[in-house]
Amino acid sequence: MAPPADRPFRTPTEQFEETARIHAREEEGAWLELVNGRTRPKARMDGGRGMAVEWLTRGSLAQRPELWLHSAQGLKGGPCQSDRLRADGALAPSEAFVRQGEWGDPESVLMVAEITAYAPETDRCSREEKPAVYAATGVPVYLLVDREVRELIVRSRPRGARYVEVHTVPFGDRLALPSPVGMVFDTRRLEDCASRPRASPA
Repeated sequence: MAPPADRPFRTPTEQFEETARIHAREEEGAWLELVNGRTRPKARMDGGRGMAVEWLTRGSLAQRPELWLHSAQGLKGGPCQSDRLRADGALAPSEAFVRQGEWGDPESVLMVAEITAYAPETDRCSREEKPAVYAATGVPVYLLVDREVRELIVRSRPRGARYVEVHTVPFGDRLALPSPVGMVFDTRRLEDCASRPRASPA
């Protein structure tokens, strides 16, 4: 049955985008994501995650000044671009998302970075669900900065809904990111990012 004239049909993705906008207004900037067709909360940024984003941004800019790590950039994801993901960092040309609105086309993204948040649902999604979604999207490199276990997981060479190559680097070791990123990082500073956020006073 067709919807009434004053209530046009909306896809699940369109419904999600409206819900996410309302949620962000009511929850003072809290984020929602649509991952594998299901709505997922994304924990707000804390100081340690912010420092990890800064570390990656500064290192990227020093080596590849034509690129920028777009923080909290909304991306269309999945094989049909029907998912909506809010990356902690999306490495792409600085002008990649100009005039694209809230949810950008991931075609020019070389790497997505996610940093664990000590929030069980957010972290499980970053470890288990997002790798498959980003691979299916065609993002060449997916970097997970896992603060809980103090290691970086680098996934590359997407093939379907999986990355063919997976490499783990402990905090403190040298991190070499594969092509098309092609950068090397000293990860010792990440030890400062690994502490759990302090609980807010009651």
